[in-house]
Amino acid sequence: MAREAAGRPPEETLLLWKREQAQLKARVVDRDTEAWQRDPAFSGLQRVGGVDVSFVKGDSVNACASLVVLSYPELEVVYEDCRMVSLTAPYMSGFLAFREVPFLVDAVRRLQEREPHLMPQVLLVDGNGVLHHRGFGVACHLGILTDLPCVGVAKKLLQVDGLENNALHKEKIRLLRAGGDTFPLMGGSGTILGMALKSHDHSTKPLYVSVGHKVSLEAAVRLTRGCCKFRIPEPVRQADIRSRDYIRRTLGVPRAPTPGQERSQKAQNPRGVCPKGGSEEATGEGRPPEGHSTQESRDKGTGGAKLDATKTGCPASPVRQ
Repeated sequence: MAREAAGRPPEETLLLWKREQAQLKARVVDRDTEAWQRDPAFSGLQRVGGVDVSFVKGDSVNACASLVVLSYPELEVVYEDCRMVSLTAPYMSGFLAFREVPFLVDAVRRLQEREPHLMPQVLLVDGNGVLHHRGFGVACHLGILTDLPCVGVAKKLLQVDGLENNALHKEKIRLLRAGGDTFPLMGGSGTILGMALKSHDHSTKPLYVSVGHKVSLEAAVRLTRGCCKFRIPEPVRQADIRSRDYIRRTLGVPRAPTPGQERSQKAQNPRGVCPKGGSEEATGEGRPPEGHSTQESRDKGTGGAKLDATKTGCPASPVRQ
């Protein structure tokens, strides 16, 4: 039976959340703090983490929170933590951290207690950092609470501070020729909020990289590019794959057929697990299209293929913040 998280929080709660974001934002460090970040080859970087929260189809309460740690530069998984959780806060545009971050912080703390030698030196987060309505997205929030360098890697453009997914933006995307090509995301205020990155030679849609905490934008972009075997950086991709597989194994949901090619692996929708896909076009400022639930069924496909959320019974995907 489908379950829904609580409805819109009272205004008092939203005001408290905004106040907490403003207080924590003052602690964000947007420069390189680690020696490996300043080395062009990232010498000294050995472990990169990725986090994800995956949902059961038709259920916005029960989810799987996952943390993976990969070796660098080999990008092989050396640690995995997946756990079913019950989310109580609803999805609210601009407040994703209050819904998901507590469970991710718990995963980092478990790792610190169990195998501290495997602690990641940086976390890649499926969402935004300073590219956010109030300059404090989920990557910033997680970075502050864990005191780890964090990078926000979003698949859709969050349209804030005058940024728009308009014809000019699409033309800039078209001019990205090769993997590693970028263009700055400059808001109407004149501030560069992030970079659009063509992460792979064969990718047709960019990633939107922004500073989370304790890293410069330049290092964040280079690291994201260095972690990409495919379009999505491997730490985030592996966290997604493993969290959904954990849901299948835990709930006894049949596994979908495995596609023959890695690039189309996630174009298949595993039955019973809400896909991370949907049209890769942005749906405004974090709002789902009209007629769909406000639940955040996120775009986390890896091959650029489109998944029709309306055909799977899952809501279309708003922008992660």
